[in-house]
This record gives sequence, C-alpha cells and structure tokens, in this order.
Amino acid sequence: MERLLTKHLTNWKQKSERKPLLIDGARQVGKSFLIEYEFGRQQFNRVLKLDFLANPKLSQLFADSLIPADILLNIELELGVDIDASTDLIFFDEIGECPGALRSLKFFAEQRPDLYLCASGSNIGLLDSFPVGKVEILELFPMTFEEFLMASDSPKILQLFREGRQLQAVHNKLWNLLLDYYFVGGMPEAVSAWFGKHHAPDLTSGINERCATVRSIHGELIAGYLRDFGKYSGKTNAQHIERVFHNVPLQLSKNIDTSVKRYRFNDVIEKKRSYLDLSGPIEWLEKTKLISRCYPIQCEPQSPLAAYRKENFFKLFLSDIGLLGYMLDISYQEHRQQNLEYKGYLAENFVQNELRASGYYPTYSWEFRQAEIEFLFKTPAGEIVPVEVKSGRRTQAKSLRSYKERYNPGRTVKLAGTVGSSEAEKTDIVWPLYYAARLRTL
Repeated sequence: MERLLTKHLTNWKQKSERKPLLIDGARQVGKSFLIEYEFGRQQFNRVLKLDFLANPKLSQLFADSLIPADILLNIELELGVDIDASTDLIFFDEIGECPGALRSLKFFAEQRPDLYLCASGSNIGLLDSFPVGKVEILELFPMTFEEFLMASDSPKILQLFREGRQLQAVHNKLWNLLLDYYFVGGMPEAVSAWFGKHHAPDLTSGINERCATVRSIHGELIAGYLRDFGKYSGKTNAQHIERVFHNVPLQLSKNIDTSVKRYRFNDVIEKKRSYLDLSGPIEWLEKTKLISRCYPIQCEPQSPLAAYRKENFFKLFLSDIGLLGYMLDISYQEHRQQNLEYKGYLAENFVQNELRASGYYPTYSWEFRQAEIEFLFKTPAGEIVPVEVKSGRRTQAKSLRSYKERYNPGRTVKLAGTVGSSEAEKTDIVWPLYYAARLRTL
C-alpha cells in the first residue's frame, strides 16, 4: 500500500540533523503501516517499535527520566537489543497514549538530532500539551484517488493520470476507477480488500463478495470511531459527538445535485440550536480529522480569504467518501449507475478531501443569492480561482457565469464528468473531476 507521503519521510531521513517526525491522522488511515513497513523496513536495518496502545506498560520506560540516554537504555533493556543510531529506526506508535513519550520528543530534538525517531498519533489535536517547534509533523489522510490508482496495479493508467492526459479512452478508464473509489473510499484496509484478488471489478466476477467485504470493513471502522468517542471525548459529551458525526452525511444527502449548503445546527441535538451549542462536538471531530470545514464567502473574494470567513458559517464534509456512502447505505451498483440525485454532494466531498490531502485547508466557497461556487482556490501568487464542481457531463454553469460577470477573474476551472477542454485552454479550464488535486498546479 504505497503512499505519497513516503517521499517526505525519505527527505527527512536524508537530513544531516533532524527533529523527531510525527505522523498525525485519524485512526486506521495507515500511519503505523507507512512508518513501519513502507518506510522503516525498506530503508533501515531494523524498526524498534513501541506500541503504547497495545502495551500501556511501556509508559514505565519514561517514568523516571526524560533524558534520551536513559530512555534509550530502557528501550534496549525492554527489547533486548543494542540500538545502532546509524541504521535503526525508533518508532513510538500511538504516542498520544503515553504523555511521557510525547514530552520526551523535546529532549530528543535538542540532545539527539542524529537519531531516526518517528512517532504516530491518532488524536494529537486533542492533546492538552505538545512540544511545539521540537517536532516535524506530517499529516496522513485516507488514500487519495492517485494512491487508489497506485494500489490498483495499473501502471499505464497511473502514468497517464500523472501526465494529466485528457483523451476519451483514458477518461473512460479513469472515470470507471473513480466510481469504484466512490464506493471503496480511501481507508487502506478497504482498498486492500478491493484490490487484493482482482484488478478488474465488474458485476459478474466475484464483485458481490468484495463489495460485502468492503462494507463490512466500513462498518467495523465506524464502530471503532464510535468507541473512540466515549474513550477520548473528555469533557465533550460523547453522545453529542456521535449525533453530529451521523448528522453530517444526512445533511449532505439533502442536497439534490446542487452545491452543498451550509451546516444547519437545528434538530441535530435536542434543545441545541446554535453553533455555540454544537461547537464542542464539531471541533472535536475536526481535531480528530473525521470531518472538515469549507467556509462560504458572501462578498468579492480577495486574499487573505480567512479575513472574510465567519466561524459559525460553514459546510461540513466527511473525511472519507467510502464511509460517507456506507453511512448513507449507497450500494456499489448505485455508484456505478450515477443516475441518482445524490451524486452532486459526493463529487463535492471528493474534491474537498483531495484538496485537504494536498495540504490546502481550510477550504472556501462563494455564494451570492442563488449563485454558488463550490470552491475558491488561492494560488501561491494570491490569485483567487473559482472552481465549479459538476458531477455529471453537463458543464453549463450559471453560477460561474454570474461570478465572472461580477468579478472578471483571470481564470476559472470546472471539474466535471467529461474528458475536459483542450490542454491549450488556459482561461476557462475544464478538467475531469478526478483531476481535482491538480488545482495545486495552478
């Protein structure tokens, strides 16, 4: 299960001196596998792993001292090894379960920058204290569409995707894979099950069994998240967190092939009607990376976009499109048919997740009266590019026309279910929906 983040881990390894590296992400997105197998076992002689969730007693190794020399000695005694700092990777898995290990990262950064020390954490955003400035942090999300293609073992299709080819034959292949991705999503266990035995899904050769397996995995993941709500919610009401979590897909599904509307606080939790009432559960879910926000702007957008957002005015999306479909009981056949009214919000949730995994967060949209633009993308040069998302083949965009008449942007982008416009088109760009992550190249 190759991940794009591996290249960042390799760059970290090649530094002459380095801070400890922490991979942050929601549960089950592949953090441990990435560090231990995809990176560690490929580039080091040994991976010395301490799993604080599986073995809470390991916290005792940090009880008496946070001095790196003392901790390393304790690790050697615990694991029965002599650590070779030049060839071994030390891995603190689920470090949020061990406050002492988390605090020790500061001292490792200051006293042992020669060490290869990685850590992973699932609820880092919930921690009360953190060694700011002493840790290099990378975020891992569910597998993107590009990573889904990497797992499909279709090197030619992957190459053409990375080249940005807009040919009908290529589009047909990629669109079929995108519809599969809508059902499977990007949780590594689900992707592995989907591509484990077959690489050409259809409705006649083993597809029913694989669909059932993927849905079972989705169900287990949701059940695990619900257990986490009670275990890690702290002062926030776990039942309120669960209500908001289940309500996000329900509100998304109310958008009938139009732009997703801002999140409504009424009728989510009994007797709770305002953002202030729901802010705790919403922020908890965002910190654990299970949901994400998009802020609509209701005036002429200019840089910085953050100056125009309202903290209580936003859209909410789910972190994984496969889990979204599972929670709404959308079957594989329904995804493939693409003739139902729900597909607009699925496309928008897909683009939101692709942008966030690319490091573009929070996201922004635009609305004025009846006109809505799904995303506003700000380039490194400060240009604001309106991005219209169309789930099907229709590229008529009244809202985009309204936006252009008002603000005369230098460039516009439509993401749609078509092969797209000519690559020579530089002003009114039309890309296939699956190229959403290419927005970062604008």
